[in-house]
Amino acid sequence: MFEEDKYQPFPPVSLPNRKWPSKKLKHAPIWCSVDLRDGNQALATPMNLQQKVAFFKMLVRIGFKYIEVGFPAASAVEYEFLQLLQRDNLIPADVTVQVLTQAREDQIRKTIQAIDGLPQAIVHVYNSTSKAQREQVFAKSEEEIIQIAVKAVTLLKELTKTTKTKVILEYSPESFSATELPIALAIGEAVFDAWKPTKQDKAIFNLPATVEMATPNVFADQIEWICEHISHKEALIISLHTHNDRGTSVAASELGLLAGGERIEGSLFGNGERTGNVDLITLAYNLITQGIDPQLSFEPMQEIIDLYTEITKIPVHIRHPYVGELVYTAFSGSHQDAIRKGITYRKEHNLKVWNVPYLPLDPQDINRNYDALVRINSQSGKGGIAYVLEQEYGYFLPKAMQPFVAKKVQEQAEKNAKELSVVEIGTIFEQSFVSLNRPLQLEKLQINQTMEKAATVTSYIVYNGKQYTLEGKGNGVLDAFVKSLQQLPSLFSSIQFLDYSEHSLAKGSDAKAMAYIAMEINETIFWGAGKHTNINYASVYAVISALNQAFAIL
Repeated sequence: MFEEDKYQPFPPVSLPNRKWPSKKLKHAPIWCSVDLRDGNQALATPMNLQQKVAFFKMLVRIGFKYIEVGFPAASAVEYEFLQLLQRDNLIPADVTVQVLTQAREDQIRKTIQAIDGLPQAIVHVYNSTSKAQREQVFAKSEEEIIQIAVKAVTLLKELTKTTKTKVILEYSPESFSATELPIALAIGEAVFDAWKPTKQDKAIFNLPATVEMATPNVFADQIEWICEHISHKEALIISLHTHNDRGTSVAASELGLLAGGERIEGSLFGNGERTGNVDLITLAYNLITQGIDPQLSFEPMQEIIDLYTEITKIPVHIRHPYVGELVYTAFSGSHQDAIRKGITYRKEHNLKVWNVPYLPLDPQDINRNYDALVRINSQSGKGGIAYVLEQEYGYFLPKAMQPFVAKKVQEQAEKNAKELSVVEIGTIFEQSFVSLNRPLQLEKLQINQTMEKAATVTSYIVYNGKQYTLEGKGNGVLDAFVKSLQQLPSLFSSIQFLDYSEHSLAKGSDAKAMAYIAMEINETIFWGAGKHTNINYASVYAVISALNQAFAIL
């Protein structure tokens, strides 16, 4: 039950002249994957060495130039992993590894030992700075917290003289988003005063939303405030590390980039502690939809998904943005119809710019097939069902026929109470409109047609189990055939042709033809379909289909 006054709104940032709302993203940020550290420590069963190597190689293939590989001072496996990467020359020349350490002397010394021998490495130092941490966990004053950070960075700077590895400092005031901005600024000033970065040799100021505390616009205000006030700005790379406690880490990261952030730390599919880190895949594809090259390649995506799930044992949600199994799938009838028309329009007009209804990204850009876009259940409409029949079977249903077919498919979907497969949809159409041969069945047809299209048709018919030989003359084959049927007992009193269309199912002399016909039979409309290598037979079968439907109802 909600308790009044238990939760307080997060205080806004006083930033009356904020600039970020009017800006737009123009290029990709500097990406840093923290899957092997932040993501790994959030797993029920952390990765072993072999899994870490496989994951690292995948990150390199994707295109990450900065990869946080672990916490070598706190874990024997992660220390050994770093040694293995060096020993087996697994780190490409254009990739820089990053290691994490608390602002503690013993951990910093061991971290320097772990990276010794690398050409270059980022050493990520952090300590907790929020009011809750200062008061409740460490029982230290603001100045004491600042001195912890300064002492750690000073030691790190001194130890860099003992190694040939070029050390790039990254400093994080942990729980930055919950730290009072003046205090976060004071810590940053003190740390970088001690490190003395330059425009040519920059340090990284990482500003994490360790716990997401407010709406994304507030985080953006915090970033812009820091960027406006930090005196070392030209010598710093402003990095963002957002978590997803409120479910808005992607938005917070994007707005944080507008506000001055230059670098993003996150993980694939958002794996991380609690509700996770920001999802780098979603961020990258968001850039693509805005015409920005993310400088990362997730192809083939399915291989990434397979390796990720195998190692982490975390499934990718079917509704996960861009890559989930169902995110490009429409069950809704109106969505299906719009997608089908949009794709057709794009092809017909040879459009370059992507602008298809309900699809923010071209599924083919992540190796997804258009055939999977439309899936059928009881909520699906005529357009989606027609799309499936067209794509999978080559049936181009007349628009007026589509509601009749949809009704049959929806009835079966409701009866089954589940999604229908492509095979099931094709079977329903065949059985309901193409293969109806009771009570009227054609055994043989003889056609004598003149150049003026007048025709004489002899029909060999089985009707209610009895055989009939019937002859009819008319203005064309169909007219003659129906007139021949009028000799049957109990035939309908009123039969009128309303619509007709035909098309070939494939190229070649032996290709089958499809015929569709609408007939008004005793004041009720019925649609029939026929399939045969001879278009006359296909048309006659379509008439028989419509008549047999009428026999079942009237």
